[in-house]
Amino acid sequence: MTQTTIPDAQYAVQLIGPDELTLNKNKPVPRPGPTQMLLKIEAVGLCFSDLKLLKQFSKHVRKGPIVKGLDANVLKEIPSYVPGEAPTVPGHEAVGRIVAVGEKVAQHGLGERVLVQADWREVRTAETNGAFGYNFEGALQEYVLLDERVVIDPKSSERYLLPVSEKRSASAIALVEPWGCVEDSYVTVERQGPKGGGAMLVVAEAGANVKGLDKACMRNGKPGSVVAMCGEDSQKKEIESLGAAVEFVQSIEALKNEAFDDILYFGAKKETVEALNDKLAPRGIFNVVLGGKSFGRPVSIDVGRMHYGLTRWCGTTGGDAAESYAHIPRTGEIRDSERVMIVGAAGPMGQMHVIRTLCAGKKNVGIVATDFDSARLESLHQKVGPLAERQGVSLRLVNPKEMPLNERFTYVALMAPVPALVSQAVRDCDEGGVVNIFAGIPAGTRADVDLDACIARKLWIFGTSGSTIDDMRLVLEKVEAGRLDTNFSVDAVCGLSGAIDGIRAVEHRTIPGKILVYPALRDLPLTPLAKLSQTHPAVAAKLDAGRWTQAAEKELLKA
Repeated sequence: MTQTTIPDAQYAVQLIGPDELTLNKNKPVPRPGPTQMLLKIEAVGLCFSDLKLLKQFSKHVRKGPIVKGLDANVLKEIPSYVPGEAPTVPGHEAVGRIVAVGEKVAQHGLGERVLVQADWREVRTAETNGAFGYNFEGALQEYVLLDERVVIDPKSSERYLLPVSEKRSASAIALVEPWGCVEDSYVTVERQGPKGGGAMLVVAEAGANVKGLDKACMRNGKPGSVVAMCGEDSQKKEIESLGAAVEFVQSIEALKNEAFDDILYFGAKKETVEALNDKLAPRGIFNVVLGGKSFGRPVSIDVGRMHYGLTRWCGTTGGDAAESYAHIPRTGEIRDSERVMIVGAAGPMGQMHVIRTLCAGKKNVGIVATDFDSARLESLHQKVGPLAERQGVSLRLVNPKEMPLNERFTYVALMAPVPALVSQAVRDCDEGGVVNIFAGIPAGTRADVDLDACIARKLWIFGTSGSTIDDMRLVLEKVEAGRLDTNFSVDAVCGLSGAIDGIRAVEHRTIPGKILVYPALRDLPLTPLAKLSQTHPAVAAKLDAGRWTQAAEKELLKA
């Protein structure tokens, strides 16, 4: 093992149970095994996702044990693997330097400065991905152990530790991770037809005319298997025409949960759709073919899995199943002449969505940014008002409690994990509208959605979780080239002693922007930038019109 001088103990923030955070001032610093590395953390951002882990702890989908992608014997060799009830260290928006490597480490070098891509998509729990800061210890500590067998994508051989230069501040690099999550929500590519070779379920109510299956499958190819439940025998012929082996069943109860990549439902019975809801597999599409009928009342659907499970819903008022897929957009990107509403816009992630929309380069875009906190809205206005003017984008900041909105939008982005907001967004969306569920509504959480309106207006509701290596690389390139200053988001700084207060500030929304933790400054309390002049005047002097800068970071780290 090659290494620099490493202490025996460190400060670390640990989550030991639901809503139980503790500052451990004597956590052992592990020594890397043959395939492992020790990363010294330079900076880590606090995230609303940390709150979800805080509240749910072992019930969080990313705290579960790894069931696919890594051998159990490999996992036993990684002391920073902490699934289930084991205490963990939160913090996934991190940049650091490799200060020790085992003798079998082949693709990472001693002294490398790296950005952590926290969403390890090829390492699976029962419901989602393994992740840094969840079932693997994260960055709210001075040093964290990583294993090379985990942090390399087995499919692409790409590293989850992205090399970064020395020319940008630790804060700017650490914040690439949340910006990458924002980027992913706009550029993620959607499936626009049934999954070729996948598992399909076809359910038809009595009297429904089953058609369009073969046409729907032309884009991606035939399904690998088909299960069907028919209200009458005459419907079976169209299903059998797909050319795949078909298993006919008599009841929904006989079907396994999360077993089908595509569910095609012909009918308009609320109870049937609600019963089929849990049968949809991760990344699955539920296609509702109304055939001229309607539900006549809201339908309870799992909106949480749209975010964490990437499930999707589409439909048609007509009778042809192929028509539904034609309305699915290729990505969640902003379009020309978009009328955008960003709900919860004055929070840390909402600010990023506002800035990205302002800089999207689309024509005739208008933004309504909403938040229930007028003081936060004023802080947002100070940050982005001049940018909106320079970009020529119409921007209105609205507190709905003070000024209720009564208008339709073509794009609604949701920053608050409130199921009722999805229902409201459907009501607020115009023809062809898009609803971006960015906030992490827990998987399994349902909302009563007006599917009749959703289908009639050809709306698209989608969600994303985390980011890909490509998203991170795209944002990192912008930062390294000086085209994007992620420090725009910073509103407060602290050391590990202030990190728990920082997490509570995120919880109670007392600081509108991002909070940056510098583990090397162990005892720095939570300090808003606006108060730096009182405690650190030399650091405050390095701010740019109140905005965090590389020079301010350098001055702070002298302390």
